[in-house]
Amino acid sequence: MLKKYRTNNYKQTQKLGENFAKEILKLPLGKNAVVLGLKGNLGGGKTTFLQGFAKGFGVRGKILSPTFVVMKRFENFYHIDCYRLKGEKDMAELGFKEIISDPKNIVAIEWPEKIKKILPKSTIYVEFKFADKNIREVSFKM
Repeated sequence: MLKKYRTNNYKQTQKLGENFAKEILKLPLGKNAVVLGLKGNLGGGKTTFLQGFAKGFGVRGKILSPTFVVMKRFENFYHIDCYRLKGEKDMAELGFKEIISDPKNIVAIEWPEKIKKILPKSTIYVEFKFADKNIREVSFKM
């Protein structure tokens, strides 16, 4: 299923993330973690979306891009940035298989194309495109 939205500013992008988290929380637990793959250019809105998503999920910590630390954990919410990774092998050191095997976890991955071979088939992809300087087109592929 493909859903598309347009946001006109960062607050709308955050609100879209918050609302999406609330929808995810309504889903019954599956066999594995919920995995989100966020695609888009630098500055495209991925981290902004996750700030709202984390709020909707009840995370109280400050969500910043983990580009230099690769992964941040907030209880059962994991935020992973694969921008600096060379590939799937780098994820083994993070305990990625264990993380995604826990159905209580929600795992948000920026730059998922870097590790696409090890992502579950159930990964929900969220793509961000610039419509202009402030407007983003956000599409969900589930």
